[in-house]
Order: sequence, then structure tokens, then C-alpha cells
Amino acid sequence: MSEQSATEAAPVSFGERLAGSQIFSDLFRDGMGLVEETATYLDGAGRLASKRLERGAALAYATESMRLTTRLMQLASWLLLHRAVKEGEMSLAQANKEKTKVKLSAGDTGDEQSIKLLPERLRKLIDRSKALQTSIRRLDATMHATVDPARIRPGNPVERQLGLLKAAFEQE
Repeated sequence: MSEQSATEAAPVSFGERLAGSQIFSDLFRDGMGLVEETATYLDGAGRLASKRLERGAALAYATESMRLTTRLMQLASWLLLHRAVKEGEMSLAQANKEKTKVKLSAGDTGDEQSIKLLPERLRKLIDRSKALQTSIRRLDATMHATVDPARIRPGNPVERQLGLLKAAFEQE
């Protein structure tokens, strides 16, 4: 490695470091586990439970299970994109460009009265998926935070990193 002065050193990408962190690894494991657990439930016990529901509750089940599945597929897409960053298959900038196809917004939350009609296990899966979504949205905002270049003083590589940290804690 060539010697560089502190002013010539390139700043460390906080987002790329975060993509390679244990925090991301844990979130990835939990997220993909939730996807698998949900699929197993909806194909097995959930399907049986939905057949025993009254008409209104069955409609709510169909609607909310569709929302849940859509939410989890979007979250899984985000996780897989950022795993590619972690494994060096793409840069954070490439992932940032690709993630525009992924919808992380909270979206339609559903009617509380309808949700109360659902089996308890489905309600818990919905709650866990929303918590995962919140965690991913927070991590996404941190990883892809932009820093105002006007606020960075030339010759101080630590300033950009401080700006990224500040942006991370100011989100939501």
C-alpha cells in the first residue's frame, strides 16, 4: 500500500462498511428467516385457518396476506441487493441505483378492525414484517445518506464521516 498523507486519503464509505457489518448480517438472517416462516405459515397452517374464517374475516385474511407477502418480497429484494454489496458483487452506488425499483415505503397499513379478525399468528407476522420494514428503512437512510459537500472542509477527511454519522442519527 502506498503511503498517503491524511489529506490525500480517501474517506471510508460508511454505507459500504455498514453493508458489511454484523448489524446487516443479523438483519439479513432475521429478514430472510421471516420470509421463510411466513411462506411456511401461509402455505400450511394459515391456509387451514383461513378456511375456517367467516366471509368478512376471510376477505381481510386474503387482503392482509397479500400485503404481507408484497412487503416481505420488497424487503427481501433490498436485503439481497445489499448482500451483493457486502460480498463485493456490486458497489453501494450500483445498489443505490437498483434499489429505486424496491418500495420501502410504509404503504397501506390496512383497517384495524379487519386486522383484529385475523388469526393471531398472521397478526404477529404482520407486526414483525412492519418492524423489519422500519429497521430496513432506517438502515437504508443511513447507508445511502448524502452529505452536503459545502459542509465538508477540504483537507479534513474525518469531516465527511462525521456528516454521515450525523445524517444517520437524524433520520426518522
